[in-house]
Amino acid sequence: MFRISSKDLLINEEIRDKEVRLVGTDGEQLGVVSIAAAQQMADEKSLDLVKIAPQAVPPVCKIMDYGKYKFEQAKREKEAKKNQKVIEIKEVRLSLNIDTNDFNTKVNRAIKFLEDGDKVKAALRFRGREMAHPELGTTIMQRFTDAVSEYGSVEKQPKMEGRSMVMFISAKPATNTKGGNKNA
Repeated sequence: MFRISSKDLLINEEIRDKEVRLVGTDGEQLGVVSIAAAQQMADEKSLDLVKIAPQAVPPVCKIMDYGKYKFEQAKREKEAKKNQKVIEIKEVRLSLNIDTNDFNTKVNRAIKFLEDGDKVKAALRFRGREMAHPELGTTIMQRFTDAVSEYGSVEKQPKMEGRSMVMFISAKPATNTKGGNKNA
């Protein structure tokens, strides 16, 4: 039998120590016993002997149903994974001569991304002679920041990266404004 991960605990015959501190099924301390006696106690109860604290002196072993333990652990990990939110970076591309309606569409997309809890990367690409006027790009980025300021805050200020000006906006923490003041 081989172990896939080093996180796995040693069980039954894999434990090579001469004596161990034994913990019973209900968490009661059974004292320091030889490995043979500990294995015999586990076999009598038709359970496994699991080494739970290998760094202790002597190592601590517990009598438990290892299959049930692994199942419960996998269930807890799956539940924890289900509850966490992965933050993605969504990109909104602007241009130096963007029209008002196009600008509003880009702002609305960015607001939707921020409401979903994602970060927004606003990128403004300079073409040809536009490179001579980075201050115009800064004003468009400032307009964009003001338009989405209610939903997000600037994480990284606008900065030139090659022919593009890039800015990152992160979502503000969700606040419940619908409920009103509960103390009133």
